Amino acid sequence: MVQGVYAWKFLSTLWELLHNLPVLTEAEIMLSVLALIDVVMVANLLLMVTVGGYETFVSRLRIDNHPDQPEWLDHVNASVLKVKLSMAIISISSIHLLQTFINASQLPEHTIKWQLLLHLAFLVSAAAIAYTDKLLYSTVHSNKH
Repeated sequence: MVQGVYAWKFLSTLWELLHNLPVLTEAEIMLSVLALIDVVMVANLLLMVTVGGYETFVSRLRIDNHPDQPEWLDHVNASVLKVKLSMAIISISSIHLLQTFINASQLPEHTIKWQLLLHLAFLVSAAAIAYTDKLLYSTVHSNKH
């Protein structure tokens, strides 16, 4: 259902872009394209979390060697899902940050600062998650030998 909402949002944003194309500035076109990319990235994130979460916590999908099987699904587990989720959030945050910088002259300075701090928090969190997973993996791997 949520994917349908994002599909609707994508199509309405695309329609608005195409409808207003003759009067839009280059910056407005870029912002619209970034909005489209953002919607697609969030929809992909939802799909990844849904499929990966099901595969990890509920039941295997049993789609081995199927031509449409996502490559990442071969080695999905809770750790991989956390890292992929954090990378997707950072990517989405980067798109929002780029939109903010394009509109920087129209936004209050504190809004830009808060977005930068939030993005930095995402980066630090992702690094901490990846480092923790690396430590856990190396500990588990060394205990097997």
